[in-house]
Amino acid sequence: MKFLLTSAGIKNPSINDAMLELLGKPITECDALCIPTASYGHAPGGIRGAYRFITGQATTPMCELGWKSLAVLELTALPTLDRELWVPLVEETDVLLVNGGDSLYLAHHMRESGLAALLPSLSAVWVGLSAGSMVMTPRIGEDFKVWNPPDGGDAALGIVDFSIFPHVDHPDLPENTMAAAEQWASGLSNPAYAIDDDTAIKVVDGTVEVISEGHWKLFASQNDEA
Repeated sequence: MKFLLTSAGIKNPSINDAMLELLGKPITECDALCIPTASYGHAPGGIRGAYRFITGQATTPMCELGWKSLAVLELTALPTLDRELWVPLVEETDVLLVNGGDSLYLAHHMRESGLAALLPSLSAVWVGLSAGSMVMTPRIGEDFKVWNPPDGGDAALGIVDFSIFPHVDHPDLPENTMAAAEQWASGLSNPAYAIDDDTAIKVVDGTVEVISEGHWKLFASQNDEA
């Protein structure tokens, strides 16, 4: 898979261009599946958030971009369905649009549903938003834990080798400062990026590229500094 890991969706032309490059064709020719599952980990507010994401009423452009087709893939439903009813749909889609919310809740249901195991074989582009990006990382750090997974830890899927601190210097999140991000990163054993809402991280075949019209910072892992 190819990954575009955003803080707040397709917020500017640079991020949009990066997505188009990954897709390899116009948005109007792409079939999309949106995944709202992470929202429910932050219920009750997340329940409203799932609706805003799907209907394009949030301030994080994803579903409203003009896709050829758009459908909802709710991961919590998948274990109750035969795989032949949903796997071909995922295999044929061009892009997975993954909402924010709780990344550990999302990681749990990606594993439980079988979607996590399916990822290496998919050709779709994964476009993550906040938790939908953080879910691909090795760890999210204790600061971002809300929903407590069965093992009690902070491990996500570990598909990329760095962690992400999203929404740096967001006006509605005064605690999300670059200084707070540096403190958060000091508790991790892997590299970490702090990114604002005008920044995204593109990952193709393990090659990482930061796409930004805002500000960001890479924190080396403690192991690298040793």
